[in-house]
Amino acid sequence: QTERIDGSIGTAGHGHDVFRLMAPQRRQGHAEAMSEQLRKLVGSKRDHPPWKEIKFRCSFHNTIYDVLKSRGFRETENELDWDLFWCDKEWIHEAFDHIHLQAHQRVNHFRNHYELTRKDLLVKNIRRAHRQALKDGLMEEAQGFAACSPTTFVLPLEYSMFVEEFKKQQANGTIWIMKPVGKSQGRGIFLFDRLSQVSSWRQDPKWMRLQKEGEQKPRNKKDGGDEDEEEKKEAEPYVVQRYLSDPLLIGGKKFDLRLYVLVTSYSPLTVYLYRSGFARFSHARFSMDLADLSDAMIHLTNVAVQKHNENYDEKRGGKWDLRALKLHLMMTENVGKVNQLFNDMQDVIRFSLLSVQKVMIQDKHCFELYGYDIMISKDLKPWLIEVNASPSLSANTVSDYEMKFALLDDVLTVLDFEKYLDGTEEQIGGFDVLYRNGARVGPAPTAAYSTHLGCRNNRAEQLRRLALQLSREEGRKRTAMLQPPPSAVSGKRRGREKPS
Repeated sequence: QTERIDGSIGTAGHGHDVFRLMAPQRRQGHAEAMSEQLRKLVGSKRDHPPWKEIKFRCSFHNTIYDVLKSRGFRETENELDWDLFWCDKEWIHEAFDHIHLQAHQRVNHFRNHYELTRKDLLVKNIRRAHRQALKDGLMEEAQGFAACSPTTFVLPLEYSMFVEEFKKQQANGTIWIMKPVGKSQGRGIFLFDRLSQVSSWRQDPKWMRLQKEGEQKPRNKKDGGDEDEEEKKEAEPYVVQRYLSDPLLIGGKKFDLRLYVLVTSYSPLTVYLYRSGFARFSHARFSMDLADLSDAMIHLTNVAVQKHNENYDEKRGGKWDLRALKLHLMMTENVGKVNQLFNDMQDVIRFSLLSVQKVMIQDKHCFELYGYDIMISKDLKPWLIEVNASPSLSANTVSDYEMKFALLDDVLTVLDFEKYLDGTEEQIGGFDVLYRNGARVGPAPTAAYSTHLGCRNNRAEQLRRLALQLSREEGRKRTAMLQPPPSAVSGKRRGREKPS
């Protein structure tokens, strides 16, 4: 399945991007403006153009499909004869363990990506990493893990612990938010301030029995499929978190951030962070009045929710570019604090990935593009809301399409199917290396800023410089291959010498 621009779910393979419905000539012209420098200056010097040999399969007909075609890759429907398969998560769960891949083949998910992207497992892994850091006496790391997310409990298993914390915070008027672990687009989420409002999720025998039966009973798709699905919904666990009641507001409205993170390996952990992203805004003024707790338009920023608002702006999609947001904050807040905020967002990403590094199944065939959702509190502190294994690649505005096209084009450049790169690059297009070889990577200590996140995305200039550099190296390699070895030259000279 794939997400439509209206927030509903459609069958994979049917694109619904607004920009993709425009004239094909306009889309083609946009595609040609992307990373052509590497192709022209490096690939064209080779005897066999490398992009023509790359075959792909794709489960989606949206922006990623356009990018794959624009790079000259060849589409195939063959089950196993491909270099890249941009698949859905269901294929990974159902088919990946039953096939053998060649060394050059890549897929866009890790086997157990859910250790990071399922809300309850993310909480479990961050807690475990925090406890281990404390045990090892690594206090700075322990603080980094603790700062990732707000106070969280998994229901029904931790219901008693939650009740104890709820009673401690009740005098402060704390508001809590409930989220189903396996749903997206704001479905099933609600706020509450009384325990009676969550009585349906407490740890009672009926609830637990339904869960155990759902785990043990094999699913029968032919007989009672709808009943099994209903049973699964009824037994779904939730996470409950302390609600961020003092978010940073712009124009009196709440927003969260979508950031893009590419992991090419978990052992060793190798992480790239994209410079661009966007803020998603609610279309109603923020309020913490108890009468407004049930108003999703105030408290949820998901496009699937906000598109129903009568004031929804279809031209902008309720989104604001990350760089524009950063510049706004630089003008309205303390510059040093804003710089620290973006640095702290990088730390949230880094520690969340370190928390799952040891449990994630490393596979050289796998990579993953994650969508990180982060909220900012009034005191400029970032909070991790969730991590998405399949961030929406459909676009609802022209600028949204352009940003996602560039993002995905740079993902493919980092993966380097054409064998252009040497592996030491710290910036590739709009991606900067965040973590490699056991250490964080970033601007020099003398730089005026500590992170490239939210800075100007100079991907076009960077790719041009990179292509020129690699082109010179490619030329030197070809020259060296055409020249005879020194021993052969000296031998010829000795053969021409006259005897004395």
